[in-house]
Amino acid sequence: EPDVTIVSGLKDMVVFEGDDVTFQCQVSHENARDVEWKLQDVALQNNEMNEISVEKGKIHKLTLRKVTEQDIGTITFRVGPHMSTA
Repeated sequence: EPDVTIVSGLKDMVVFEGDDVTFQCQVSHENARDVEWKLQDVALQNNEMNEISVEKGKIHKLTLRKVTEQDIGTITFRVGPHMSTA
C-alpha cells in the first residue's frame, strides 16, 4: 500500500464568533485510512457541530459550525505519520 502524504496543508483562518469555518487538506492518494482531525489535541468526530467529509477522494474537509471562543486553538490533520496544523 503506497504511503499517503499531504499534498496541500491546512491554512490559518480568522473567523468571527457564530460563523462556520472550513479547513481542508489534500492528500496524495484516494481512500486514505488512518486519518484524524483534532482541535487542541482532542479528536473530532463527525456530528452536528463538526462536519468531516472527503471530496474527490483526496480532499479532506473539516467544517466547524457556529464557532465560539472555546473553539480557538490549533487544528491538526493527520494521515499516517504526516501532520498539518493551522
